[in-house]
Amino acid sequence: MSYSIVTSYWFRLTFPILLLCLVTLGMSNVIIVTQANLGFASNLPFVLFAAVIALGHAFKQSRIAMISTAMLVAYWVIQWRLQVPLATGTTLLELALLAFLFPIAAMLVYSMRDTSLLSKTYVAFLVTLSLFCGWSYLILDYFAAGGFTNVNETFLYIEPVISKLPLILVLYLCAVIGIAAILLLKHNRIIDAVAYSSLVLASTTFIFFHVPYISVTMFSIAAIVQIIYLLSASYELAFNDRLTNIPGRLALDSDLKHLGRKYAIAMVDIDHFKNFNDSYGHDTGDDVLKLVAAKLQEVGGKARVYRYGGEEFTILFKGKTVKEAKPHLETLRENIAGYEMTLRDTNARPKNNRQGTRRRGKNANNQTVNVTVSIGVCDNRKINKVEDVIKGADRALYKAKDGGRNQVAGN
Repeated sequence: MSYSIVTSYWFRLTFPILLLCLVTLGMSNVIIVTQANLGFASNLPFVLFAAVIALGHAFKQSRIAMISTAMLVAYWVIQWRLQVPLATGTTLLELALLAFLFPIAAMLVYSMRDTSLLSKTYVAFLVTLSLFCGWSYLILDYFAAGGFTNVNETFLYIEPVISKLPLILVLYLCAVIGIAAILLLKHNRIIDAVAYSSLVLASTTFIFFHVPYISVTMFSIAAIVQIIYLLSASYELAFNDRLTNIPGRLALDSDLKHLGRKYAIAMVDIDHFKNFNDSYGHDTGDDVLKLVAAKLQEVGGKARVYRYGGEEFTILFKGKTVKEAKPHLETLRENIAGYEMTLRDTNARPKNNRQGTRRRGKNANNQTVNVTVSIGVCDNRKINKVEDVIKGADRALYKAKDGGRNQVAGN
């Protein structure tokens, strides 16, 4: 499967739903297997979540570890407090509190940054979970003492056809999942995928809590998905170019295997890039690369952009010929050439960040430059091998360079 497909937002959006469908279809077999291996199955989520937390520390993905910690605590509560009928004592209220607080804990990680677990950030998250537990204890204690006399008719009102969980919480969980899905569609980061999948699987547990061994099944799957995403985080770092934050050469090599019957490949080179480095320094050269990469991502035609190496980039147009791709490339070239890049005087910038922010745009020493690119494009109408299409795009690129630069040439 293409790397771009696996990391696409629609794959990450549908992946946990697909898992749910598969489990639902085979739920009777899952129940039989779990019942036959109950000791192992009931402890498996604890082991898996501990592994996620350890990997989160090793990979400095503390936000994923935080969600895993919240799920571990939630699973512990389910195993040690909720293994009795919901009508018993405060069991239903405990489930309701858990369903209410877990999404808050999961979404709270968005306000934090990724570090190791030996940090104030992770400790602050643990303190927050402790406060949630303390608040829940006070609620349960007050309820047991005779408080909340009408809670069963209001907050804990249940629609049995839908769920044994209070209706208001079912709607609440659906709303939180919707918010997580929007964040995934907008940003498509690893943490978005982890938060969304964890909320989907945990909410399924809460809503269908009456199904035998639902917590063991859903929380085990959630932990496995988290491990997959943690491992893919390091994998993604290898595929993405760190400087420009666009796919790199490995991603290109992977996607070249899934081009289809008709495609065009464009090679893009920044004109006089060495002069930028020699005249203004490597920091400015890096800024130029970032600028061009950002502009390249605005190219039309549903194209994908990659950093090929150095100051060279590659654009893939699936289902298009040179003639169809050229208008998009011309627009791209014009947008880059028309953008005035400001070269900041780093020596004159104050060391204090606040002063620097106030003076931004007011420094008379700032200089603007225009960056241009040359583009060569080739398609596979008369060429069978992908390598030969790339060579054809390279020849077209040299033609654009020899023709005066800042132009698009086809081959």
